[in-house]
Amino acid sequence: MNTLYLECNMGAAGDMLMGALLELHPKPEDFLKKMNSLPFQGVSLSAHKTEKQGILGSQMHVTIKGRGEKVYDKRQEHSVEEHSHGHVHCHTHATLHEIVEFINALPLPKKVVEDAKNVYNLLAKGESYVHGKPVAQIHFHEVGMMDAIVDIVGVCLLIYELAPAKIMASPICTGYGKVRCAHGILPVPAPATAYLLRDIPCYGGDVEGELCTPTGAALLKYFVQDFSTMPLMKMEKIGYGMGTKDFEEMNCIRAILGETHFKTGQVAQLCCNLDDMSPEALAFAQEELFQNGALDVFITPVQMKKNRSGVLLTCLCSLDKREEMVKLLFRHTSTLGVRETIWDRYMLERETKLANTPYGPIHVKKAWGWGVQKVKGEFEDVAKAAREHHVTIDQVLEALE
Repeated sequence: MNTLYLECNMGAAGDMLMGALLELHPKPEDFLKKMNSLPFQGVSLSAHKTEKQGILGSQMHVTIKGRGEKVYDKRQEHSVEEHSHGHVHCHTHATLHEIVEFINALPLPKKVVEDAKNVYNLLAKGESYVHGKPVAQIHFHEVGMMDAIVDIVGVCLLIYELAPAKIMASPICTGYGKVRCAHGILPVPAPATAYLLRDIPCYGGDVEGELCTPTGAALLKYFVQDFSTMPLMKMEKIGYGMGTKDFEEMNCIRAILGETHFKTGQVAQLCCNLDDMSPEALAFAQEELFQNGALDVFITPVQMKKNRSGVLLTCLCSLDKREEMVKLLFRHTSTLGVRETIWDRYMLERETKLANTPYGPIHVKKAWGWGVQKVKGEFEDVAKAAREHHVTIDQVLEALE
């Protein structure tokens, strides 16, 4: 599986993420050309090679109306420069509606536009929560400025063009202490950042200062599917996105792109032999197992002792369901013993979405990974639609394509 792993030992900011991802891109010059062709009036993006602790990486610079590159570290000192109010790109404060309208107008793939808007929606929810105001009333300060829009759109475009099947990241170092921003002096992580980092493993680390910005937190929360140590991985490309400030530890995000072939989980297999149950009673036992969370239940014909014909009842379940399934097997079958085997298993990533068709809404199951993609309509929905509209199953399936 083509996997992107982000190492966030020095936190995360939008420009650092963009720099690390740019180093993985097969044609970085084409990416910069594409970004600079967008209608970011008076704004240009460039990448500069920077050395830290003897390691070479990319540092992203944004120039706004020729006023010089943003060489400050966005995680340590927020910009609160005053601008005129002619367009959204000049606002010091901008509403989510203004930002969404601006992003909608960008000539980019639909997926990139949707991703960028979704990241801003996360930011708006974080600001709404900490300020106690509806999302519509939120005015962005640092994150609403043009350099932050460039960071978010750039990261979304790079991820779209790199197209990893899975995105993973390390636990996030937030830094500690206090930070000065437009609202005054706040604790680290800043309140909006802390809200966005809920349910994500993170730690303070040894650096005093803000290492993870709201923008960095929102991008990671939106794109990363799993926060853990690096999996078993065949590394193919490595990129370093550099921050501006210097610390004892190299101030960067490291991005690794490669192939992962690793176990994605384990299942318990519970088995018992039966030769004295009716088909009706066996069917009822299977239904009870399924209704209580079994992953699969099936019966195999077997020849038992004394030349009796019987069945092997097999139940597959998650490890945390083992005891419950064993109790159900003893309760609803005639067995006196249950055998258990723990199996490693490989799985495709999967999701179910509701698709609108001429025959009504139908659940569609999608699976991907390991170099394959699979799409299939939920058969119960397909059959129901075929009956109600007096068409064939094939006609309904064609409407899903």
